Amino acid sequence: MLKRTLIGLLRSHEATGDRAKDPLLKSHFYKLTKDKAWEEVVSTVKKMQGYKVLHEVESVGEIVMEKRTVTGRTMDITVSVIGVDPLRSAVDIYSASRGSLGDLGSNYRVILEIYRTLDKRLAAFKVNS
Repeated sequence: MLKRTLIGLLRSHEATGDRAKDPLLKSHFYKLTKDKAWEEVVSTVKKMQGYKVLHEVESVGEIVMEKRTVTGRTMDITVSVIGVDPLRSAVDIYSASRGSLGDLGSNYRVILEIYRTLDKRLAAFKVNS
């Protein structure tokens, strides 16, 4: 976590993906159709405390949210639901803090919190890649 805080002194965003070096930032896969994954992800993130869903764009599979930090900064978060094949979907998350200073690792922690919540809700469908 110290390394993340040090990186966060300079960087004010974090993203997940297939090629992420950090295993905790790799895309999460679920054995669900894109439509079903979309429904589950939207209903899950809407119930998360401290997060506000601003837009849902089902056609591109993006949910745009915002979260205020204790210090009053605003974080912009995009959760993407991607149909990998007819029976499998991936979820990726991009989080960025507004302002010029680094985030002290808060975007990283937000991504992990969202993934933990989704994995708990969708445990029966989680695919370990």
